Amino acid sequence: MVAVASESTDLIARVSEYVDDVAQLGRIRAAYDFAERCHAGQMRLSGDPYIVHPLAAAAILADLYLDPDTIIAALLHDVVEDCSVAVAELEARFGSDVARLVDGVTKLARVDYRPPGADSNGAAEAESLYAESLRKMLVAMAEDIRVVLIKLADRLHNMRTLDPLPQAKRQRIAQETLDVYSPLAHRLGIWELKWQLDDLAFRHLNEAKYREISRMLAARRSQREAYVADVASRLKSELAENRLRAEVNGRPKGIYSIHRKIEKYAAEGKELSDIFDLYALRVIVDDVSDCYSALGIAHKMWSPIPGQFDDYIATPKQNLYQALHTTVLCDGGHPMEVQIKTHEMHRVAEYGVAAHWRYKERAGPHNGNGRFEERMTWLRQLLEWQRETPDTDEFLESVREDLFHDQVFVYTPKGDIMELAAGATPIDFAYKIHTDLGHRISGAKLNGRLVSLDTPLQNGDTVEVVAGKTGRGPSPDWLNPSRGYVATNSARQKIRSWFNRQARSANITRGRELLRREMHRMGVKMSDREVLELCRCETMEDLLAALGSGELSDSALASRLTLFRNEEVEKAAWMPRFKGGVPLGSPSSGISVLGVGELLTRIAACCSPIQGDPITGFVTRSRGVSVHKAECINVLNEDERERLVPVSWGQKQELYPVRIRIEAIDRVGLLRDVSTKLSEDKINIAWVVTRENDNATVSMELTIHIAGLPELNRVFSRIEGIRGVTSVNRVTSSPLRQTER
Repeated sequence: MVAVASESTDLIARVSEYVDDVAQLGRIRAAYDFAERCHAGQMRLSGDPYIVHPLAAAAILADLYLDPDTIIAALLHDVVEDCSVAVAELEARFGSDVARLVDGVTKLARVDYRPPGADSNGAAEAESLYAESLRKMLVAMAEDIRVVLIKLADRLHNMRTLDPLPQAKRQRIAQETLDVYSPLAHRLGIWELKWQLDDLAFRHLNEAKYREISRMLAARRSQREAYVADVASRLKSELAENRLRAEVNGRPKGIYSIHRKIEKYAAEGKELSDIFDLYALRVIVDDVSDCYSALGIAHKMWSPIPGQFDDYIATPKQNLYQALHTTVLCDGGHPMEVQIKTHEMHRVAEYGVAAHWRYKERAGPHNGNGRFEERMTWLRQLLEWQRETPDTDEFLESVREDLFHDQVFVYTPKGDIMELAAGATPIDFAYKIHTDLGHRISGAKLNGRLVSLDTPLQNGDTVEVVAGKTGRGPSPDWLNPSRGYVATNSARQKIRSWFNRQARSANITRGRELLRREMHRMGVKMSDREVLELCRCETMEDLLAALGSGELSDSALASRLTLFRNEEVEKAAWMPRFKGGVPLGSPSSGISVLGVGELLTRIAACCSPIQGDPITGFVTRSRGVSVHKAECINVLNEDERERLVPVSWGQKQELYPVRIRIEAIDRVGLLRDVSTKLSEDKINIAWVVTRENDNATVSMELTIHIAGLPELNRVFSRIEGIRGVTSVNRVTSSPLRQTER
């Protein structure tokens, strides 16, 4: 612990180089003491006390000149998760800013990163928790960028001490670092962290290739360094002769960066020994005008390679990076990248957004730092996606696709700079400006020239959107990846949302008609509230959309409507009155009277109950028991209540008569088509009556024998498919026949 105490003293010494407030240094000391007490007895797999980890993370941030609150939060970033310390306690001890930063870094659950496609339930749940945790961190980062700076420092130290972990876990963490944290460091402009994360991750993912490149670099290092030193010396002398004070030196590229360059150059047949731009020549001057003067001198000395010049001073990157980049052919025809920047630009290039806090307390803008919030507008995109995208996987896909990939910088007609993912099209540009503009885009101009909507945008393009006054909406082709209309996930997401809303509207309309039809078919009247309770839906729109899309089938709805009718009958106290009717025979009713089957029963013609309907019996004088629907008007009006007897559908279910009415446009062969459809389904027709109407339509009433409600629903669907049929419904009494007892 003596060594740890010494390192904590070193941390205070580092921070004191740029913080002279004794009270703030005391807060950092108090935070270290508190973290040490909380982590007492905890050890890392390497055998070191756990406090070594938060202390190292804080030291990394001190090297980036972060403010005291960030250093304190780094020291405490694991106490909530690993030591069960409440966020409220941190707020009471160290303030709300520290508590908010720690909460932003803290994971939702203690889970390992699981790659997509994990097959066990536990793995899938862990992956979901990881995704939610990452989403929380990214949203917290959008509200305070220091959250991700702490997380990057935490990850860098973990990558430095990854060796004790099993190989599979090391590779999972390394892949996650390349997929998420290294791109974050790049997006924030923190080169000092990015190259270390890249190289450490590459070592664990492909150790053989890592060591091979290291050996090859070491073998020719002296020759390469001598060449770069000679080129740097010549350029510095030339700058001095032109009265430009400058620092000129060579900077080696990281091993992972060289690995990617080797893969790129392999297609061109180049060996590693042929690649001389493994070093970048860095020129640091006093002011912006000197940058352009130095560029002219470099181009005068060596020929620039066409298409290899970028002016990031006039058009800064969104991660604050500014410099002039050019590639020239030096002695021997070897390409050399030259980066020219001011001292302040160099600090921003090394520390990215972290450089903002170094000057935060200074009055007025300082070499562009006053525009910090304006230039970090991409962070607000995270909050917009957070609000618009409830699905976590879609949210993270948007972040990876649109924020972590290469970017292009284009101009609006007013001269504002817009940043988009590489490969973006005018459609992506329109949706970036406003969702409604994307829906209404009908054409586009690049640099004043009309182009197709699938034209990829290039750096420096001026993009003008041609939009209609009334939006016709996006085309389905825009979502076809092979057509190349849309490159960004955020635009694709907004297009999908538009189609989902259109489909939902159509489904609601269709569902409303289906519900009306089924209630009419079943002879049921219900309030919206009763329908929602029956179908277990929260809103009527959700129910209608489910019915219209087929998520809730017609047959399922019919079954639930029947259930409602059964429940309503069970609630009734008694059915008091009855008017008799002419019974309809059926091949076999299977009805039990007073619990006894095989008694003489007849199905009442007035209401024609079928299997599943609530029923009651009426003892006739000469024809046994007449079976009625429980809500039959004749049963409700019966005066001789003693003649009403309990009946039930027995186990023997066969065929039951039901009367239906068909409305159709009159034509020759209509009755034949109806009878043919019923015969194909083996439905027996007991009788049929037709009546011609004045408006060239016909009404047909049929009594058919069916097995129950599901079959009746199928019959309705079959008959509705007959040409000229406008409606088919079940009827409980017929105006064409006189009921009798």
